[in-house]
Amino acid sequence: MSESAYPISLNDRPDWQFELKQAYTRPEDLLRALGLEPSLFLGDIKARKLFSMRVPRPFVEQMKAGDSNDPLLRQVLPLRNEFDSAPGYSTDPLQEQQGPVEGLLHKYKSRVLLILQGGCAVNCRYCFRRHFPYDELTFSKRQLSDTLNYIKDNPEINEVILSGGDPLMANDKRLKDLIKEFELLPQLIRLRIHSRLPVVIPSRLTSELKDLLSKSRFKSVLVLHVNHANEVSETLTRTLKEWHHAGIHLLNQSVLLNGVNDNIEALTQLSEKLFDASVLPYYLHQLDKVEGASHFAVGDDKAQTLWQQMTYELPGFLVPRLVREQAGELSKTAIMPDGTNESTKDKL
Repeated sequence: MSESAYPISLNDRPDWQFELKQAYTRPEDLLRALGLEPSLFLGDIKARKLFSMRVPRPFVEQMKAGDSNDPLLRQVLPLRNEFDSAPGYSTDPLQEQQGPVEGLLHKYKSRVLLILQGGCAVNCRYCFRRHFPYDELTFSKRQLSDTLNYIKDNPEINEVILSGGDPLMANDKRLKDLIKEFELLPQLIRLRIHSRLPVVIPSRLTSELKDLLSKSRFKSVLVLHVNHANEVSETLTRTLKEWHHAGIHLLNQSVLLNGVNDNIEALTQLSEKLFDASVLPYYLHQLDKVEGASHFAVGDDKAQTLWQQMTYELPGFLVPRLVREQAGELSKTAIMPDGTNESTKDKL
């Protein structure tokens, strides 16, 4: 689809908040925009009541019109399979809806994860937090104070990870104020942001945010969530190269998804496209067993075969670690080629 297929902003410049407001929230509208007849998807559309739909228009621009099997569309369109139940799947597969401080998770020794924002720019149908009670989440001044005190009381913590929802749903001023608070804690040396927002709305990577992170005393890391090479637009590539040149470390983690990227061509193209944008592949996750997403699952045998093929096709630095996350474990679990699972030293 052409970049002129929809208006951007009244002053004709990128505005991520405007683009966020223009996101598709009705499956019928999304299907029509792609030249697909909604009446052929009635059974799928009903799954919207299980998990709301939100798809920004820049992400839709990367989809192939008329293709109901487009790998990007498959990730965001409600599907009738979501009504299926499967053994071992639950609403909280990682058992993370309880933490030492409201909105704070401390699963791994030296890092804490802060659920800064409820909600995302895009609702991915396989999301392991699709049942998370975001409507109950408000990160208040009291929670910030409790978070800072908790970090002080645990001197082994040296890194803060901003997550969500999507932490980049917060505006730049709020992020600036938050980072300033964390910079006052000398034990902290790194700040990591996990976000899918720049992938679906590239204009979210503002110059102001780039300057904020590059000038911070922290080593700043942006971890993107890209599952398919088609998600990496020219605009995103250009902007990420600028961020890389500004000294911000760029990584990617993806999820192995049936019908999306479960073939060697898709996985190798993804790694190459990421590296072209100055991003290093980090993790390839097995699906978290969240209720409503079992149709995305890829078996371990196939996953191991694909990973092994990647080692033949790509240089080692472009082969992400194949892992799964398990509730209660002190690190991610590496899925080894021989079928055994081992705890990986690259935790979170």
